[in-house]
Amino acid sequence: MQNFAAYLPDESATLALGAALAQALVPGLVIYLHGDLGAGKTALTRALIQAAGHTGTVKSPTYTLSEPYRVQVDGAPVNVIHYDLYRMSSPEEFLDAGFREDFDGKNICIVEWPEKGEPVLPPPDVRVLLSVSGAGRAVELQALSPQGLLCLDRLSFAP
Repeated sequence: MQNFAAYLPDESATLALGAALAQALVPGLVIYLHGDLGAGKTALTRALIQAAGHTGTVKSPTYTLSEPYRVQVDGAPVNVIHYDLYRMSSPEEFLDAGFREDFDGKNICIVEWPEKGEPVLPPPDVRVLLSVSGAGRAVELQALSPQGLLCLDRLSFAP
C-alpha cells in the first residue's frame, strides 16, 4: 500500500491510529509528521510510543528538540527518537546538535515540523499529513521508500 487515508472523528481514533502504527514499525524508519498546530502530531506520536512499550511519560520535545525512548519492535529493542523542530531557527541547528547521526538505519526517527530541517534532514520513509476536518482530523500516510511500503503494508487500522 503506497497511501493510506482516513478520517479520525475524535482523539480516541487518533490514539488508535498511533497504536496501530506502533505494530507496523520497522527498525530504521523515518517518519515525517506534517500539520498545523493542534492537528494531532504529538498525540499520535505519544500513542505510538506508548503502544510500542514505553511505560513512562512521553514528553513533547518542543524545547529539547528531541526525546529518545527505548521500545520493542518485533521483540527486539529499538530506539525511537521523537523530534519537534518547531522552535529551530535554521537547519544548521539540526546539524550542530548532532541529530543527523541518529538517522542510522537502526533508530526509528519521528519528526514533527520537518520543513524546519530541510534540506539537511534525511528523507522520510513515511509522510503523515494531519489536518483539522470538522470535529475530527483527516490523515494521510504516504510510503516514500521500500521501508515505508513495508510499514504501510503491516498497518492494520479501521477507523
